[in-house]
Amino acid sequence: MEYLMSAYGRLPVSISRGEGVNLWDDQGKEYLDALSGIAVCGLGHANKAMAEALTDQVNSLLHISNLYREPLQEALGERLCKVAGMDKAFFCNSGAEANEACIKVARLHGHAKNIATPTIIVTETAFHGRTLATIAATGNDKIQKGFGPLTPGFVVVPYNDVDAIKKIAAERDDIVAVLLEPVQGEGGIHVPADDYLEKVRAVCDDQDWLLMLDEIQSGMGRTGKWFAHHHTNIQPDVMAVAKALGNGIPIGACLARGKAAELIQPGSHGTTFGGNPMASRAGLTVIAEMEKHHLVDRAAELGDRIQSGLRNRLHNREGVVEVRGKGLMIGVELDRPCAELVQHALDAGLLINVAAGNVVRLLPPLVLSDEQADKIVNTVSDLVIAFLEQENATA
Repeated sequence: MEYLMSAYGRLPVSISRGEGVNLWDDQGKEYLDALSGIAVCGLGHANKAMAEALTDQVNSLLHISNLYREPLQEALGERLCKVAGMDKAFFCNSGAEANEACIKVARLHGHAKNIATPTIIVTETAFHGRTLATIAATGNDKIQKGFGPLTPGFVVVPYNDVDAIKKIAAERDDIVAVLLEPVQGEGGIHVPADDYLEKVRAVCDDQDWLLMLDEIQSGMGRTGKWFAHHHTNIQPDVMAVAKALGNGIPIGACLARGKAAELIQPGSHGTTFGGNPMASRAGLTVIAEMEKHHLVDRAAELGDRIQSGLRNRLHNREGVVEVRGKGLMIGVELDRPCAELVQHALDAGLLINVAAGNVVRLLPPLVLSDEQADKIVNTVSDLVIAFLEQENATA
């Protein structure tokens, strides 16, 4: 790692190959992947359909640029908009870029209304990316530290608090949009009240604001619906998608509907690589495989199984605050920092993550078997119980 910038605190393991939900390191040790490359590999690793499609595409065309029509990109735009219930797509290369496009759409919306300083409402404990604009939209001082002055044009409210949004609506006339995650991921798997999105939608409709949803982590079947907002009766005006759309191939998308879908015009936004033939082929294959194997419904079933199992094992356990989630977007909140559990899990042959310092985050592939789901439950429960008992013994 001598020639790599020190951007990451990497774990002392080198993964060399994968198959399904299993991974192996360069020493031959096997791991059960309960993280999916941070909600990316929904189809698992070395998926046969993906391998065949991408090999075929490598032998045909990788890149041509957006100076020309790209049939695969057009096909993916249609498929993705249909499953999402949106009108048009702009393809890019990552979640942060997708959110950047959302922010630009919101500012175009504001300027079309002659608002000189268009401002977007965002939420505390959010995460929208690490570009200069998206860290400004991220309600996390740690992410922002060292990168000031922050990009202006954002005002922060508590998550799951509609009254705070209404208060701003009564006080300011420069708001153009609300940007939020329907389920917060990096913030610690926060699931809002069932009517939260509907109430925010109502405020946006009343104020002529855009409702923009960051479905980068919660989308593509992760929560047991194609997109997390599908658990409600509302539709956003703009939505960011990435991560699992490519199953490991970098791709992101900004989806829009209605008047928001018409705001970006030639010259107002662009990308060199976004939606190239390889990325588009990956996205089309992911959607086809998810439909073929009914993985959205399967994610709902597996999520219920894992969450129920964790609640049964950890019920009334001192130190466990809550088990929560939607589908296969699951968090176990403890009452103390627990980052060391990542290494403990690695030693036990399981890949997990800790978000917000004290939430064990589980984002396993959607192709888990029941037996593998139960193994995640038992391994995580055993690790949490042992950790808490050791902590309490030394307190």
